[in-house]
Amino acid sequence: MVRRRYGYRRSAAETSRWWPRGAAYAVFHPSWIPEPLDPVVDHLKRYRIIAGLIATVGVYTSVAGGFDFAQVMENVLIAGLVLMVITPLTVGVMLLVWRRSGPLRALKSPLLGSLRVLLCFVGALVGILGILSLAAAQGGGGLVFSFFMAFGGIWGLIFLAQAAVQVNSNFFGTAAIHRCLPPLLATVTSWLMALPDLLTGDLHGLSFTMGILFVLGAPVAVTGIALFEMSRLRRHHGIRLRAHPHVRIAPTVPPPRPPHVPAPGSGYPYGPPQGQPYGPPQGNPYGPPQGQPHGGGYPNPGNPYGS
Repeated sequence: MVRRRYGYRRSAAETSRWWPRGAAYAVFHPSWIPEPLDPVVDHLKRYRIIAGLIATVGVYTSVAGGFDFAQVMENVLIAGLVLMVITPLTVGVMLLVWRRSGPLRALKSPLLGSLRVLLCFVGALVGILGILSLAAAQGGGGLVFSFFMAFGGIWGLIFLAQAAVQVNSNFFGTAAIHRCLPPLLATVTSWLMALPDLLTGDLHGLSFTMGILFVLGAPVAVTGIALFEMSRLRRHHGIRLRAHPHVRIAPTVPPPRPPHVPAPGSGYPYGPPQGQPYGPPQGNPYGPPQGQPHGGGYPNPGNPYGS
C-alpha cells in the first residue's frame, strides 16, 4: 500500500465491491488472470488510454464543434461488437498456429474464462449505455427517478472506465492463454476500428491533416506499444508469439566475457621475470674462497716459531 498524508490508498483488490473500482476489478480481473510481467508496459498502456481520452474529448469539444454524447456511445457500442467478433477469430487463428508445436487441451480452461470475461464486458457495455440512452430520451420522471438515474449513471460510467483499464491490461484474460495475445488483440482491434474511417474518408469534420492524425493516432500508438511489449517478452522472458504457450525459449543473455589470457610467449606481465632474481649467486660469497687467494701461505708450513 502507498502511504498518503491522511491515510492509505487502497488498491483495487482491497476496495469494496460496492464501489465501481472494486466491482470492476472483481469482475474483469479474477484470480486466475496473471499479473503483468512488465510494469513499464502496463504504465504505458494506461498513459495511452488517458491521452486517447483527452484527445477525443478535446477534438469533439474544441475542434469538431461540440461534444456529441450520442455519437460517442454509438462508437463505444460498435467497439464492443467488434471485440465480440474479432477476439474469438484472432484467438482461433493463433490456436491453429500453436497446434503445430504442442497440445491445446491444457488451454481449454483459460479459453472459457476469457470468453466469460468478454461476454461480461460486452453485456455491461450494452446494458449501462442502453439504460443511459433510454433515460436521456425519456427526459423527466420525477425527482426520485432523476436522482437514482444520476447516481446509477455516474456509478456505471466509473465502472465502465475501470473495466476498460482492466481489459486494456489483460484483454479479457487472454494473458492466461498466451502472454503475447493481449498486444496482438489490441493491435488488430485498433486497426479494425480505424479502417472504416480510412475507407470512407470520414474525418469527423476535421481538416485532412488533423483527421489523419486523429484517425491513425490510436492504432499507431497501440501498435508501437504492442511491438515494444512483445520485444521485451521475447528478450527478457523467452516468450514468442508463434511458440506454444507452454514452450519457452531461453531469453537472450549476452555471453560472459572470457578471462584475460596473455598471448603465447609474452609471459605474465605482472608476474616475476624468468629465473630467480633474488636467488643466491653461484658459490657462497661468505664462505672460504676457492683455493688460497694470498699465495701459498707461510714459508714454513710446519712450526712457524721453530728454526
